[in-house]
Amino acid sequence: MTTIEDCRALDAQDPLRALRDQFTLPEGVIYLDGNSLGVLPKAAPARIAEVVAQEWGQGLIRSWNTASWFDLPQRLGDKVARLVGAAPGEVVCTDSTSVNLYKVLFAALSQQKDSGRRLVLSERSNFPTDLYIAESLCRERGFELRLIDERELPGVLTEEVAVLMLTHVNYRTGAMHDMKAVTAAAHAVGALTVWDLAHSAGAVPVALNESQADYAIGCGYKYLNGGPGAPAFAWVHTRHAGKFEQPLAGWWGHAAPFEFTPHYRPAPGVGRYLCGTQPIIALAGLECGIDTVLAAEAFDAGQGGMAALRAKSLALTDLFIRLVEERCPDQGLSLVTPREHARRGSQVCLSRKEGAYAIVQALIARGVIGDYRAGDAQMPDILRFGFTPLYLGFEDVWNAVEHLVQVLDTGEWQRPEFNRKNAVT
Repeated sequence: MTTIEDCRALDAQDPLRALRDQFTLPEGVIYLDGNSLGVLPKAAPARIAEVVAQEWGQGLIRSWNTASWFDLPQRLGDKVARLVGAAPGEVVCTDSTSVNLYKVLFAALSQQKDSGRRLVLSERSNFPTDLYIAESLCRERGFELRLIDERELPGVLTEEVAVLMLTHVNYRTGAMHDMKAVTAAAHAVGALTVWDLAHSAGAVPVALNESQADYAIGCGYKYLNGGPGAPAFAWVHTRHAGKFEQPLAGWWGHAAPFEFTPHYRPAPGVGRYLCGTQPIIALAGLECGIDTVLAAEAFDAGQGGMAALRAKSLALTDLFIRLVEERCPDQGLSLVTPREHARRGSQVCLSRKEGAYAIVQALIARGVIGDYRAGDAQMPDILRFGFTPLYLGFEDVWNAVEHLVQVLDTGEWQRPEFNRKNAVT
C-alpha cells in the first residue's frame, strides 16, 4: 500500500517542485480543476496593472508602437508554438476557441468544396461547442455532420469524408488520440484534419508539424493559465495558411491594416486568422500564463518543457489511480480514463451511477476542487480531476484521495446542500 510518506519522498525528489512558486494558490486548497481554469500566475496582477496604468494610462495610443501591442498576437503565438510542435510564425493568439474553430473549419471546408466530399466526421463525445460550430457551418455550407464513437476510427474514414474534426484529449474522459496515426489515416482517404487542443496545450506534448496535421485551435485559460476567458490560439499548417481567406475578414487580418483601403487583402500566412482589434489586457495576462509553462524548459532540452511536465503528469495520475483503487475499492467508482500512458491526457475521470455531482460538491467544500460532467446513455456521471504538474505535488494527490475516502465512507455527499445543482458544474 502506498503511504503519505511515500508521497512526501516523491515530492522531495521532484525537480519541478520549485515551479509551484510561480502561482498564487489559496491556503487549504488542492486544485484539481486546472483543466477547466488554470491557477493565477503571481506575475499576472502586476503585469496587467502595468498595462492598464502605464501602457494605457500614460502611453495611451502610442503604446501600440512603443509597448509593441501591435504584434502581441504573433509574439504570444510563437511562445505557444514551442508547446505544440509548431514553428515561429505559425500560431496566433486571438479570439476564443469557438471563434477560431469557426475560422479554421470554414477554411478546411472551403478547401474541400470542389472535391465532391460532403461529410464532416466528429466524435459524439466531442466538446459541445465544437459540435455546435460544425453543425452550423455544415448547414450553411452544404455539408453533412456525422457523429461517431472513438472506437469506430479509422474504419469510418472513407473517400466521402471532407474533414475529420477531433479534440486531441477528450474533455470528459481524458482519452487521448494518436494524432500522427489518425492524421495519416485521414490523409490516406483525402480528408483534412482539424484538431482542438483545449485539453492538450500545456498539458501533454503535441507535435503538429511532425504529425502533418492541417488545422488546430486551442484554449488559453486551461493549462496555459491565462485567466478566465483568456484569448485562444489558432494554427494552420504552412501548406494551407496562405491559400484561403478565413470567413471573419476583419481589418486586423488585412495585409496592411493601416492603409485603410476599402477592399480586403489578406495578410500572409496565419496572420489572416486575426480579425478585429486585439484584447491587449487579456493578452498580457495570457502571456504570464504561457510563461509559467515555458519555465519548465529548464528541465528538458527542447519541447517547451513538455517532456518534463509530461513525465510528472503521468506520475501524478498514476498515483491518483492507484490510491483510489487501493483505498476506495467498494465505493462504486469506475475508472474512465485510459490506463495506457500513450492514451491518457493530464486528467483522471471516475464514473459513478449515483451521487457523482454531490461527491464533487462535498470535496469542493473540503477544499479539493475538481468538477463534474453529466453522463449519457453510454456512460454514468463523471467526477473529473485535472492534474497540472506545474503546481501539484504528490502529497496533494494523497490528501485529495484521503478526502474522497472520508466523503464516501461517511456518506457526507448525501447532505442536501451538496445535491443542489449550481449553474456551473
